[in-house]
Amino acid sequence: MKIINFGSINIDHVYTVEHFVKPGETLKSKTYKTFLGGKGANQSFALARAGARVLHAGKIGKDGQWLKDKLQESGVDTALIQKVDLSTGHALIQVNAQGENAIILHGGANESFTDTDIKKVLSQGNPGDFLLLQNEINSVDKILQMGANKGLTIVFNPAPMRDEVKSYPLEYVDIFIINELEGEALTGEKNPQKIVSAIQGLYPKSKTVLTLGKEGLLYKDKDKSIKMDALKVQAIDTTGAGDTFIGYFLAELSQGQEIEKCLEMGIKASSICIGREGAADSIPTREEVHRL
Repeated sequence: MKIINFGSINIDHVYTVEHFVKPGETLKSKTYKTFLGGKGANQSFALARAGARVLHAGKIGKDGQWLKDKLQESGVDTALIQKVDLSTGHALIQVNAQGENAIILHGGANESFTDTDIKKVLSQGNPGDFLLLQNEINSVDKILQMGANKGLTIVFNPAPMRDEVKSYPLEYVDIFIINELEGEALTGEKNPQKIVSAIQGLYPKSKTVLTLGKEGLLYKDKDKSIKMDALKVQAIDTTGAGDTFIGYFLAELSQGQEIEKCLEMGIKASSICIGREGAADSIPTREEVHRL
């Protein structure tokens, strides 16, 4: 069973700083590095490292060939990545002394998908295959509907969260993977238990994974609820931790594993990720996760 990840590809410009820059302040960075990034690319990278069969559908500019090469080297099928006459999407990322991040995002080529592009990508899917989506590309609403019409199992990570997400045809989503802020924006609730219950009420056929950072996660579907704790680790850079979780969780799910095993693998992989710098570069291999 394959996973089509229709998502963003970015160049991440990462600056380590003592604290996040304040209005009117000029701040000297301690280090500067560039990485493969974008929620879509990060999740494809994690899926490949977790052993899943993943096809990445995305767009890059002329400055982004090295990103496609890196995805291909990691085991991602890159046949659906197009090179276009636009700048590659990019992010400016500050990482402070506590390992937290603040991000400015520019969409670039990620926001140039047409109906023809969507049809071409989805023609590669068969009923039962997974379609993974985030919110860093355009036409997500169309992709949701067209993917459902193809009989694909739709996994949606609505990040970055924006107001228009609530107008998307979310009834087509089979699995929501969200954090607390995204959950609050979708439901109006702040309490984690109320968030997952509200989503279950709004979209009864869906399954929800609510990630809670240091507090672990909640999972809920119509039959069961699960609470899992996070592993205690020293955070160096949290960039990409959520994407790592999604990649390992979905890789296990696509291989028919029980939901508890899928969640456990996601937690282990993301705990390794936050102990390293970068996004895709910090994603562990399957062997490292099993050793943990």
